Amino acid sequence: MQRCVVEIDFCFVFKILQNNDISKDELFSLLSSDLRREIPELLMYRRPLRCLDMVAVEGQFTFTAETPQLSCAAFFMAEPNELITVEFDSVDVDCSGGDFVTMFDGWVMKGEKFPSSQDHPLPLYERYVNYCDSGAARKSMRSSQNVAMVFFRVHGAGSSFALTVRKHVNPFPCNVISQSPEGSYTMVTPQQHRNCSFSIIYPVAIDISEFSLGHHSNFPKRSLPGCAESGDYVQLLGGSGIDTSKLLPITDLCISFTGPTHMKIGCDNTVVRMVSSGRFVSRVSFSYRPLDSQELQTIKLNNVEDFCFNN
Repeated sequence: MQRCVVEIDFCFVFKILQNNDISKDELFSLLSSDLRREIPELLMYRRPLRCLDMVAVEGQFTFTAETPQLSCAAFFMAEPNELITVEFDSVDVDCSGGDFVTMFDGWVMKGEKFPSSQDHPLPLYERYVNYCDSGAARKSMRSSQNVAMVFFRVHGAGSSFALTVRKHVNPFPCNVISQSPEGSYTMVTPQQHRNCSFSIIYPVAIDISEFSLGHHSNFPKRSLPGCAESGDYVQLLGGSGIDTSKLLPITDLCISFTGPTHMKIGCDNTVVRMVSSGRFVSRVSFSYRPLDSQELQTIKLNNVEDFCFNN
């Protein structure tokens, strides 16, 4: 299977999210769960797909190469409580000549993957669907979280493909990349042995308002190297990549509490990660907002945030 490491950074993501060419009314209309299931095919949103693209709405997207395009990627994003289905409608590329069009369950940036292999329910090889390998045998993929992507390489002018993106309600959301630098969220693990991460790809101030492990732990709140021995805990991570296994651990929480815990984290990516043994129903509630320029300048003096700025 041919794979491509697409060199995308967070600046690309910021620009697409902040400069959406779709009106707010149209976006909310397309994101309405009840309406979108009833939208006739003729009224489906359609537009060309760019070599580097970010898509936050349902619709049909078509890519046609005018020149060779050797390192392209389209990133798809939904609401935290949604999954994404990507389906190939038509593909006209030269597989024998080195072209490929590959769907991926998650995101890949600079060789790093979200969710990480530690946090995703599927083995890595099952997260790829390469049209040139599977052909008509497998033309669609449903993501395990609110993000998915397609990366592709085509050599000949006129090479093309079309795909349809749809969204579905996810009753038990786990791994999430936030669409916005500001908001609030409650993460719940319903007695399942899995790790869940909420990723905010902006420097933020974060307030954890509630943390409940569903049991009274006798483990200390902090004990080196952390709370891992308890089997159920929350990590606050920061760094410049999207793979949670490679981020800097900022703090661990393994004792239930109610009340604000406030932190400012000057990292490109801030992650709240919940590790669950499956024995308890655990939940953590938090809110977040972007740091302003003065706050960013001030926290550069902090060792943790300084790591984020310089690495």
